[in-house]
Amino acid sequence: MAEASSGPRPDEQGAAASTAPEPGQPLRLAVPAVTPVVIDDRDVYLAAVERIAAGHGPVAVDAERASGFRYSQRAYLIQIFRRGAGTFLFDPPALGSFAELQEAIGDEEWVLHAASQDLACLREVGLDPSRLFDTELGARLAGLPRVGLGAVVEHTLGLHLAKEHSAADWSTRPLPATWLTYAALDVELLVDVRDAIADSLADAGKTELAEQEFSAVLAREAPEPRSDPWRRLSGVHAVRGQRALAVARELWIARDAYAREIDSAPGRLLPDSSIVVAARAMPASKRELAALQGFHGRASRSQLDRWWAAIEVGRTTDDLPVLRAGEETIPPPRSWGDRNPEADRRLRATRPVVQAVADAWSIPVENVLTPDHLRRLAWRPPAEISPASIGAALESFGARPWQIDATAQLIADAFVEAHQAPGEPEEGPS
Repeated sequence: MAEASSGPRPDEQGAAASTAPEPGQPLRLAVPAVTPVVIDDRDVYLAAVERIAAGHGPVAVDAERASGFRYSQRAYLIQIFRRGAGTFLFDPPALGSFAELQEAIGDEEWVLHAASQDLACLREVGLDPSRLFDTELGARLAGLPRVGLGAVVEHTLGLHLAKEHSAADWSTRPLPATWLTYAALDVELLVDVRDAIADSLADAGKTELAEQEFSAVLAREAPEPRSDPWRRLSGVHAVRGQRALAVARELWIARDAYAREIDSAPGRLLPDSSIVVAARAMPASKRELAALQGFHGRASRSQLDRWWAAIEVGRTTDDLPVLRAGEETIPPPRSWGDRNPEADRRLRATRPVVQAVADAWSIPVENVLTPDHLRRLAWRPPAEISPASIGAALESFGARPWQIDATAQLIADAFVEAHQAPGEPEEGPS
């Protein structure tokens, strides 16, 4: 990799601190403050950590993975920006431990955009914030119409941010210069964006609720692994019968094991559609499998023996999967009118109430209350309906205090009204 540059002087800021242009004026293209390079040398890394520690204010952080190319979700590039220090691009596979960087910035506020996407891979290398400002979530709460980083940069800074490398294979080495420019800009602008959004939240009286949301992102635990992850195969609903499902399952398991072994995205080796095609066709021989129309993928022929062995296991196993997974305890709302009319009335009564709160706060309805929380509450409400019981149920689901304060009384009133006026459910979308 290229040797690290000296970076910006301590008094230099990021790519640009700008204000939104006048209506009708063209946006300026964002460019990095200095030519970005990747740090893959331990001594250079330690020197960079010293400069970051000597900087001031929040620390902008981003990570690039190789989703769609690699099996793992590890970070292949970590970007850091801090005022008074500059921008630094680190190569995690080459550097290994980031303990020194964590020690330097662990107690500072970290600024990330859509933090939930990057926290896992950052924590994997020992980088874990204690305080967070999420500019994507903050933009939602501030009522911005679009919350992708490019759109938020345009809205707050009046700059155009090119995003053409967002789906690149960041495990590539060496990384092209244009990719490094893209990566640097993802953090060089974030602190300015953070300040603009913080001002908007303060003006709207939303600072406290935003802090609760940011804390919830940090505290959120990784989901438990699914008991039957193969059931997430795209198109698996078209596979009929336990035997065919067993074949689909064994092909998924074989593909996952091989993808993990060679660190490749499973879908690049054998697409979901190929697994579904094979499971539905139930070929009687390896030759039939090879000739099957729709059975394709980069490893569909080179690993034909592997796929055929999986099919043979599925064709002969006594461990047949159940036709329906038992994980989903609440059916889709479109069926509630027949299966649970009272729950249907409760859900229909509360949806416009929560929407009204969202409209009044200029916050997307899904950020006022997670839709799944409302569905679970309507399907199985507390034995005694009251604002306190509704609030306790919402808290158990993970709702934040501000969400409970904004909705518990209204939901309780709507539930009581729904119980007092039984009847045929209204026509409407599910």
